[in-house]
Amino acid sequence: MLYNLLFGLADVFTPFNLFRYLTFRTGGAVITSLVISFVFFPRLIAWLKRKQGEGQPIRADGPESHFKKKGTPTMGGLMILIAMTVSTLLWADLTNAYIWIVLLVTIGYGLIGFGDDYLKLTKRNTKGLSGRFRLGWEIAIGLVASALIMWVSAPPLSGGVAVPFVKDFLVQLSWFFVPFGAFIMVGASNSVNLTDGLDGLAIVPTMIAAGCFGLISYLSGNAIFANYLQIHHVPGSGELAVFCGALVGAGLGFLWYNAPPAMVFMGDTGSLSLGGALGAVSVVTKHEIVLAIIGGLFVLETVSVIVQVASFKLTGKRVFRMAPLHHHFEKKGWAEPTVVIRFWIIASILALVGLSTLKLR
Repeated sequence: MLYNLLFGLADVFTPFNLFRYLTFRTGGAVITSLVISFVFFPRLIAWLKRKQGEGQPIRADGPESHFKKKGTPTMGGLMILIAMTVSTLLWADLTNAYIWIVLLVTIGYGLIGFGDDYLKLTKRNTKGLSGRFRLGWEIAIGLVASALIMWVSAPPLSGGVAVPFVKDFLVQLSWFFVPFGAFIMVGASNSVNLTDGLDGLAIVPTMIAAGCFGLISYLSGNAIFANYLQIHHVPGSGELAVFCGALVGAGLGFLWYNAPPAMVFMGDTGSLSLGGALGAVSVVTKHEIVLAIIGGLFVLETVSVIVQVASFKLTGKRVFRMAPLHHHFEKKGWAEPTVVIRFWIIASILALVGLSTLKLR
């Protein structure tokens, strides 16, 4: 909205040319979502406390240190969604189809998470929506988004999957690209959801990944940079840098109130939407495989759960003291801030490894 107005003014007044620059608008999106968070988060937290009473239900079988968190409100992801969406609508080019597709996934998964959080609060237990219902809607949204991405993208990109370090080669999946893209979005969404178990643990790796994909979007959307870095040029994908910037700003605003000891949790409303957003951006930019590296911490957390469940069902024994992985280290006696900061370090290292696939010369 703001972009369209200022872009029109740029045709008349030279000083407004600044608003044509993608980098400037991305910075504007970061600041806007951050300001929205700082202004409205305290009011939202106070409102959530009044409405939720005892706050998010705490797992009875969880680490003992978590019981002191009783009464902390959840659904803080609502503010992330609002700040991110408003900022994107203000600064992005709304004629760009990719912006709307990514927002569809982000808001759609956020609504699923909201329903899950609401049922947990009203039923006063840690079970929300049924697994089949939740997964079914996640897959449906992912399939629609993947089909739209395939329709918007020009061949050979439309049905192809890029391989890191190989510029002139695409694995052509044809219409199988639709379920593949949905798998990436659903997998990313639930991986972030599993990681969200400690104060500040999920939001910082999410911001790191969003920052990386903001850069990837900007570079892949620019033919000159894409050619120089030997990555696939995806026309129009550069506009997603604005969306990623809005995500980073909203994440920073949330972290201010989620830093230990947390004043609010993001809940499934936040974790499902943020993971879905990262998955959708990776599918658009043709960096799905790179997402598994940059978001490697989320992958590790997910694998730990899969290994734990498989081991217990097959042998009756547990590999970890508790899954996901961050709870294992808590059970070993690590303090919560120690687990969180060390996991942040791991996420940062994996992000640097992922960015190295851009084949900088």
